[in-house]
Amino acid sequence: MATSQEKATLSPTASGNPISSKTSAAAMATVIHPVLDPLSTKTTAATPVMARAQTCHPLDPLMAAEIAVAVSTVRAAGKTPEVRDSMRFIEVVLVEPDKNVVALADAYFFPPFQPSLLPKTKGRPVIPTKLPPRQARLVVYNKRSNETSIWTVELNEVHAATRGGHHRGKVISSKVVPDVQPPMDAEEYAECEAVVKDFPPFREAMRKRGIVDMDLVMVDPWCVGYHSNADAPSRRLAKPLIFCRTESDCPVENGYARPVEGIHVLVDMQNMVVIEFEDRKLVPLPPADPLRNYTAGETRGGVDRSDVKPLQIIQPEGPSFRVNGHFVNWQKWNFRIGFTPREGLVIYSVAYLDGSRGRRPVAHRLSFVEMVVPYGDPNDPHYRKNAFDAGEDGLGKNAHSLKKGCDCLGYIKYFDAHFTNFTGGVETIENCVCLHEEDHGILWKHQDWRTGLAEDGKIEAEVKLTGVLSLGALQPGEVRKYGTMIAPGLYAPVHQHFFVARMDMAVDCKPGEAFNQVVEMNVKVEDPGKDNVHNNAFYPEEELLRTELQAMRDCNPLSARHWIIRNTRTVNRTGQLTGYKLVPGSNCLPLAGSEAKFLRRAAFLKHNLWVTAYSRDEMYPGGEFPNQNPRSGEGLATWVKQNRPIEETDIVLWYVFGVTHIPRLEDWPVMPVERIGFMLMPHGFFNCSPAVDVPPSTGDCELKDAVIATKPIQNSLIPKL
Repeated sequence: MATSQEKATLSPTASGNPISSKTSAAAMATVIHPVLDPLSTKTTAATPVMARAQTCHPLDPLMAAEIAVAVSTVRAAGKTPEVRDSMRFIEVVLVEPDKNVVALADAYFFPPFQPSLLPKTKGRPVIPTKLPPRQARLVVYNKRSNETSIWTVELNEVHAATRGGHHRGKVISSKVVPDVQPPMDAEEYAECEAVVKDFPPFREAMRKRGIVDMDLVMVDPWCVGYHSNADAPSRRLAKPLIFCRTESDCPVENGYARPVEGIHVLVDMQNMVVIEFEDRKLVPLPPADPLRNYTAGETRGGVDRSDVKPLQIIQPEGPSFRVNGHFVNWQKWNFRIGFTPREGLVIYSVAYLDGSRGRRPVAHRLSFVEMVVPYGDPNDPHYRKNAFDAGEDGLGKNAHSLKKGCDCLGYIKYFDAHFTNFTGGVETIENCVCLHEEDHGILWKHQDWRTGLAEDGKIEAEVKLTGVLSLGALQPGEVRKYGTMIAPGLYAPVHQHFFVARMDMAVDCKPGEAFNQVVEMNVKVEDPGKDNVHNNAFYPEEELLRTELQAMRDCNPLSARHWIIRNTRTVNRTGQLTGYKLVPGSNCLPLAGSEAKFLRRAAFLKHNLWVTAYSRDEMYPGGEFPNQNPRSGEGLATWVKQNRPIEETDIVLWYVFGVTHIPRLEDWPVMPVERIGFMLMPHGFFNCSPAVDVPPSTGDCELKDAVIATKPIQNSLIPKL
């Protein structure tokens, strides 16, 4: 929520509980007392509010102890020792409760207590003594049977006693999901690399290329995608790409500067054996490029810049934000933050405190749910480079620890992230997300020529792309039109990056209300005639999107197309419906042909905007398991075939935005940051009247979690609120 020159960068953290008490949970569950709603100017002294028994808000990410309990509970439920030993844990995440449970928690159990969130009732409200127990959802891969299962575990009681081996967890449900493969894991990648490097035919193929030291060799396993029945999920497959460093005593050398082409390897990841191998073509290794490294002291001939003076960010009065657990207040905005292994950063319950109008919701849940990177070279192995970085691997699991002075500036609040590893252990990424404020430049400005006075404000969501190119090798004298030669024998294929933002909107909707609609706005040119005698007339024309199929839309800069999410029951001081508008930035659509194999799994890329009626099971645009998925159009493209009404409905917007990357010489050895994104900004939301509060003009709040995308491109995803 950026409305001016200051920027706050936020990250999910595991900080202390908002309330601490030595009173037992049972005693706390019976305490009811009247309080004032801190987020409302209206007195609610007669409203009973109960001190909470729970230590975690229903939307807080799972604690490390909760993850450990969930894993132990599922493992203990295995029928035999063989089954238990074969369990591999892909993902352990919070089961997010229904929206009414979240509202109840925010109203009566967790500060800042907000009873105004709930609809008014006659008499005193009936308040339960406690919230439902938290639950965990586990995706488990059985390495022995090659089966994937989903488990739900109720976390009745999780506390420090778990360190002593005691836990309280109960399996609520479990089911085997047929004909799928779950995401790959870093432990599998490492094991696959060792298997390939120990395979005698591979060592012989590398010897033919002058490589005998296997410590120089880098094997990067890639999911095979789905191109034919040979890729069916009955087997867990990987098709590695091979690279080779030049110096064994330099572990930070950029080994991606020497791709090894012509070697076909297919690995059975379940049994960890090479099942196909062929040395198809002897392509010489590219010579060592003196500009290949990007570490300090080694870029551009080994000379670091010394002409940049230090820049220091100081805040002698501290930050403008306040953090209470995972609840954040910044100026008049408040929201909760979360984190999942698949999505990374998640933003919940975004709202604005608007004077006498109280707390005004904007969105229930915001996140990036997929990232797809298709390559445009039809040659082997590049045509198979179609990474689904969230669904095949996990954006959150590939996040890294943020560093002060590099990723984050000024006064910083850090948040850690916890997740399970492949064998069920709990791992923590410290400082995974950061919250800070920084100068973000002019956000709005107007100068009156009579007075000379100027003012300044905006909202934006931004993705920053940077990292190392995934390269190919060329034969001597070969030129390939599907990429850019960046060094002798070395070229970078053209490719695209697509991101999918899932926005569960709630513009001016309290929990239980479903009064939102989506309107498309296009600018029309007035036909010449009596209404346009000067031929200068143009005007905005709106179209209400009534059904899901009607709401499959594309960007159109020629008509300044944008979309508005409106509340049909709330008006501003001019009588217009309040809303937020989605303004596209630069964007593109897939340049591959309509029959491209990767589009079977990524049909959601065919349009820039989709709108669906909310369904809690519809989370990922390519379905939950895109890895080796043989089913065409699963996910978003299938859901909209129901053609559900989306007028006055609890709606979800799916915005697909991307960039076409034609590499430049300047992108080597590491790509400078390129920014793409969109704006989600008020449209008649604020009254802008002297009688009421207006949007603040001294801040910009940014949520940042650094994500390393797979294979080997690194990306920093920075959604700015």
